[in-house]
Amino acid sequence: MGVKVREKHPGSGVWWIYIDHQGKRKSKKIGRDKKLAVEAAKKIEAKLTLGDIGVAEDERPRVPTFKEYANQWLESYGATAIKYSTLESYKNELRNHILPVFGSKALDEITRADVKRYLYEEQKKGLSGATVRKHLAYFGNIINHAIDDEIIKVNPAQKLSKLIPRKDRRADINPLNKEEIQALLDTVQELYPRHYPFFLCAARTGMRLGELLGLEWGAVDFFGRFIEVRQAFSRHRLTDPKNKRIRKIDMSMQLLTVLKAHKNAMREEAVKAGRPVSKWVFSPANGKPLTATTMANRTFHRCLDRAGLRSVRFHDLRHSFASILIQQGESLAYVKEQMGHHSIQITVDIYGHLSPEGNKSAVDRLDDSGFQEKHTQTHPTRSHA
Repeated sequence: MGVKVREKHPGSGVWWIYIDHQGKRKSKKIGRDKKLAVEAAKKIEAKLTLGDIGVAEDERPRVPTFKEYANQWLESYGATAIKYSTLESYKNELRNHILPVFGSKALDEITRADVKRYLYEEQKKGLSGATVRKHLAYFGNIINHAIDDEIIKVNPAQKLSKLIPRKDRRADINPLNKEEIQALLDTVQELYPRHYPFFLCAARTGMRLGELLGLEWGAVDFFGRFIEVRQAFSRHRLTDPKNKRIRKIDMSMQLLTVLKAHKNAMREEAVKAGRPVSKWVFSPANGKPLTATTMANRTFHRCLDRAGLRSVRFHDLRHSFASILIQQGESLAYVKEQMGHHSIQITVDIYGHLSPEGNKSAVDRLDDSGFQEKHTQTHPTRSHA
């Protein structure tokens, strides 16, 4: 007779109970909580010793509470498979919102009605739909892992996002037009000339703030005329770029010229200071990377104010880049690649309404060629330059 606890596949982190009783063998998958598996094994062994021969079939381990399972999940899967910034977001939202409601409940006690009630209450508190949707996604993801570990069979959070109103993505953008971008850059050059290359790069590439802060010279290709986005600063740590996808962004001739001059100036500054040339493209005089607080909260808003422009977020420079490209007639597919969107649908949802003349030119191409020629002569096509 014997009851053992071990991983079926060494290093998998999934624990099983193996029971050897009266010539019969049985195994039971417990999940990623070794402590829970050991506890269940002790109970089984005790009952077998007392002669309860049916226990191998009937014994069921205690179902952990949501808090127990979530903490174990964060320490195992979360710590190895989720990027640092996302993991920190999980911890914050669990601690402040999800665990106070579901933490003490056993996983198999959480009902669909419980989750619905939680979603309604969060919205009543004034949380945005995006935030509540994030809570639902975090909760549902953890529950799905519990299903995969065969602790429970049903996800009570499945298909409940329909209960959370979706905000039009276009309502979140407040882009500057081409003239406003120029006014901003002129002001930066006047007040903070050292940071002019930083803001020009933001305006000409649409890079996210963290990507700009984490940009190294090794990712700038002057010969090929592109920048490779390989990493980003998030919560003061270097992480993979969003969607863990490296992308290439084309450099305009103006940006290439400015960055070349900027690199030479940084090299001369380092030589005078007797220190190595900084690997960071954008840095203060000490060669260290810039901070989000300095660039997005202070410098950016001071320049907006001095230029007489409305207050927008730094992230709206990214929207400005995309908007100007589209209004100049560039395809949504090209904008999608430059922006690094996960899918073309995101690009369409946010910027599709900006495409010149919508789809009129597309349907016009369906007309007979004779009609097209006559119509073109009578109504010349407008320029979108």
